[in-house]
Amino acid sequence: MSSKNYHAIKAHYAGSDAKDLAAMMAPITPRTAWTEMAGFPYAGTYVGPDAIVAGVFKRIGEDWEAYTFTLEKLVDGGATIVGIGTYSGTCRKTGKQMRARVVHVWEMQDGSAVSFEQFTDTKLVAAAMG
Repeated sequence: MSSKNYHAIKAHYAGSDAKDLAAMMAPITPRTAWTEMAGFPYAGTYVGPDAIVAGVFKRIGEDWEAYTFTLEKLVDGGATIVGIGTYSGTCRKTGKQMRARVVHVWEMQDGSAVSFEQFTDTKLVAAAMG
């Protein structure tokens, strides 16, 4: 049986697929720490919905055409939920396409995100942008 945490993150990814920012942000709280990997164009830790939208999602929308995360596997580890998939998109500035494998690690509490950490091949992303 899947957990409340699992269903919250499954709904987050369904919101991403539907380009529904409100659904994506549903498990995010004012204390959620969202970390984009060092070397990624939006590297750093953002805390709370406003900082996450401004520091990550808004910038992705500005820099990329058809940027997507394709979820291939969602692992229910109770308080730890892991999403495995692929980023893809075309950089607006260069016209170069990108595909990079990615893992998202969510630390959860009662259906809300305590933290998010991204692991991806930052070199593939940088090559498309440069």
